[in-house]
Amino acid sequence: MSRFRTKIELPDYEKKLDYRDKIVLMGSCFAESIGEKLTSRCFPVDVNPFGILYNPVSVGNSLELLMEEKKFKDKDIFFANGRWNSYHHHSRFSHQDKKICLEEINKRVTFGAEQLRQAGFLFITFGTAWVYENRDDEKVVSNCHKQPVKQFLRYRLNVDETVARWETLLTRLWEMNPGLQVIFTVSPIRHWKDGAHENQISKSVLFLIIETLLNRFEKGRIAYFPSYEIVMDELRDYRFYAPDMVHLGDTAVDYIWERFSDVLITKDSLSIMNRVEKLRRATEHRPFDEHGRDYRLFLDNQLTQADKLMKQYPFLNIQDILEYFLRKLKE
Repeated sequence: MSRFRTKIELPDYEKKLDYRDKIVLMGSCFAESIGEKLTSRCFPVDVNPFGILYNPVSVGNSLELLMEEKKFKDKDIFFANGRWNSYHHHSRFSHQDKKICLEEINKRVTFGAEQLRQAGFLFITFGTAWVYENRDDEKVVSNCHKQPVKQFLRYRLNVDETVARWETLLTRLWEMNPGLQVIFTVSPIRHWKDGAHENQISKSVLFLIIETLLNRFEKGRIAYFPSYEIVMDELRDYRFYAPDMVHLGDTAVDYIWERFSDVLITKDSLSIMNRVEKLRRATEHRPFDEHGRDYRLFLDNQLTQADKLMKQYPFLNIQDILEYFLRKLKE
């Protein structure tokens, strides 16, 4: 403990991320934030193939649908508020055109299913233990899509029932993909609409679910990353939040990413990542004269560095960076 703050001790993870590993992240907004960091650094990542999910039941349902590689059809979506929607999906998949809605949903399921079968890591972020059950079919929805409140039954999940469901689910996952490492985390983002007290109870339920699962399975297959604790104990200040005082600001996300990288990425991949980051920053460079000789030399040098990196590490996919420099040179 330092003089002015408590620092969270992070676990010594047996398995760490490598650029050769496919990675799947599912869950709340926090999964999106870390997923974006990994994506920008060109790790082979699939983030939320059903969109943002908040509760353990919705995440579990989505994993089952990926394992089954479900083909969504007309009967699986509904029309409301001028768009076609799915109760299994975030509103980012909703669309005015039914065909486009189904095409996007099924495309992501196909890709997500393949990624999950081959993944080395699955990161699960739970945000809340509160769920909304559709009274019509008694199934928990991932998103209410602004349907009337009376259509849903709202309740908090039971720890034992949820653990039993996830025990079965994890067993199925490992039968499909024996080498999969599952890492849980609890989102530090508060669900303030539930109220301060109810939010704390909800987070406590999530901790109990995860802790029970950690004790049921061997350490090499399942782990926990304390993102919630890092925010609450290390940062512990509203200056690390966005203006809404609920979501995290960029500084907080960057700090969590730094701690995540320190313990969950191999040394070799950290070295590669540093070179990828330099190239990524180079794509953000804005010269005074885009057609000047100096900028053309700069682009040519970056292209050489990108090509060299790809040849040195054939498994590394930085095609988007390479194409950016090629495109700028042709302009």
